[in-house]
Amino acid sequence: MKKNIRVSAAVIKSGNEMLCIQRGDNKLSYLSYKFEFPGGKVEENEHPRDTVMREVQEELKMNIIVEKEYMVVEHEYPDFFLKMYVYICSVESRELQLTEHISYKWLMSEFLHTLDWAEADILIVNKLIVDKNV
Repeated sequence: MKKNIRVSAAVIKSGNEMLCIQRGDNKLSYLSYKFEFPGGKVEENEHPRDTVMREVQEELKMNIIVEKEYMVVEHEYPDFFLKMYVYICSVESRELQLTEHISYKWLMSEFLHTLDWAEADILIVNKLIVDKNV
């Protein structure tokens, strides 16, 4: 039986660019070295909006401003079902510190498709490319 995992993710905007972060090696090979939007697991009794702020602070040492809920992604991976709450966020500073990821890029929406994304994040990328006024 596959696990159900709830996560939150941040589409972090600065000017007309968005932050894309790259995973390192992963025990689930289909996630290794893939790009994703930063975030993490929603803890018990935690609101997904609080999760996204906590996870970005833990993973990137960034303080974000959550502007709005953007979409909810449901995706089935080989080992688990994922429900991802996605928020549009902004930052006052692009300064960050990678603590769990190996690389990052700031890209305009029209260039997001050039990266090798985790499958669930592709759904976000496709919507961002269409939604010019995010």
